Amino acid sequence: MVSSTRKLTFDHALLPTGWATDVGIDITDGSIRAVQANAPSEGRERINGIALPGLPNLHSHTFQRGMGGLAETRGPRGDSFWTWRQVMYRFLGSLTPDDVEVIAAAAMVEMLEGGFTALAEFHYVHHDVDGKPYDNPAELSARIAAAAHETGMGLTLLPVLYSSGGFGGVAPTDGQVRFVNDVAKYATLYDRAKDAVANLDDAAIGIAPHSLRAVSPEALKELLAIAPLGPVHIHVAEQVKEVEDCLAWSGQRPVEWLLDHAPVDERWCLVHATHLTPEETQRLARSGAVAGLCPITEANLGDGIFDGVDFLRAGGVFGVGSDSNIELTAPGELKQLEYSQRLKHKARNVLPGDEGESTGRVLYDGAVAGGARAVGRRVGAIDTGYRADFVILDPKHPHLSMVSGDRWLDCYVFTAGTAAIDSVIVAGQTVVSKGRHQKREAIMDKYVATMRRILG
Repeated sequence: MVSSTRKLTFDHALLPTGWATDVGIDITDGSIRAVQANAPSEGRERINGIALPGLPNLHSHTFQRGMGGLAETRGPRGDSFWTWRQVMYRFLGSLTPDDVEVIAAAAMVEMLEGGFTALAEFHYVHHDVDGKPYDNPAELSARIAAAAHETGMGLTLLPVLYSSGGFGGVAPTDGQVRFVNDVAKYATLYDRAKDAVANLDDAAIGIAPHSLRAVSPEALKELLAIAPLGPVHIHVAEQVKEVEDCLAWSGQRPVEWLLDHAPVDERWCLVHATHLTPEETQRLARSGAVAGLCPITEANLGDGIFDGVDFLRAGGVFGVGSDSNIELTAPGELKQLEYSQRLKHKARNVLPGDEGESTGRVLYDGAVAGGARAVGRRVGAIDTGYRADFVILDPKHPHLSMVSGDRWLDCYVFTAGTAAIDSVIVAGQTVVSKGRHQKREAIMDKYVATMRRILG
């Protein structure tokens, strides 16, 4: 990478110490080298707006963006995640590597425009449509990395181990043939995926046992030995049926089993964790693992509502992700998280713990901190040594122009949404201006052509 420098001044910025004005930021090679409030403007590029630390998206399957609207027709009685999954299997049945890259790039464009600046991609489609590995077993992982390079998205790639079709080693179904590897084959895939992200300026790699129903206890132990450092993400306790099947298999609930049998700590992100007992909620909070919440997808699938209040009161750490990418909006995920708690508890401003706290600020600060932990990169703060990722809100937006401080976040999350985003900077480079990604037209033209072919 060619060495680069940039010196900015933001009108307003949210620093770890709180709101500040005339904030000078020195950037070298994509990272923040100095931060100064009340900085002189001479020799700096003025950015008119309200700068927030970029929000990480801790859970996504980018290919599912192409499914948007395809599973919104009433199915059989008991329509649920499990019937939605059949639509997903049919959709990915014909995707080529080019298709995967095109859809991923389009999704990343919309994520960046929607206020996400870093992505943990939980990537489980590895093989060709007949289940045979590509010559490069990490071919599709490399396509995700290529999309990140094209769009400027900060990437944590999470190649997924998927070995069985259900608890107790049930054989995979025909719809899962593109996912399946044993641990030995996964180790090769993981090494090649590391090579793919090594070509990016700043990226990370982690491991992802898909779920307890798809990875045996023995395979989980072997998988953890492959990557003793870095993020570990897993789907867990998303649906009631999953909990019931886990109880039938092991006599324990999924989160209970995981906390008893795996070294769950700050490396881990437990995605969804929707159906927990009070004891599981307390234990998960104490473990230091991140609860990876995907509120819009969880609502779309009818999964249920996470116990956010007790989890936060116990000191739990959370972040948000876009999962199925049915809608790509960072403030929308935060709003849906709070609204789900309001519906559950029949109250307002539920997640803040103290009287007078801004709900928008609690949501944003929490999701940034947890998301940064989950992606395993130096992101999530406007501070020295962190990646220079910023979301800049438009101070002239009607809902932001009459307020200040934490009220900016309240209005961004609950009222204005992504319409308040003026620009987005990732690794010191402006990728979104006036609300639009700089490569939107070309990337979306490819996406439309690809989707027209796929959908016939």
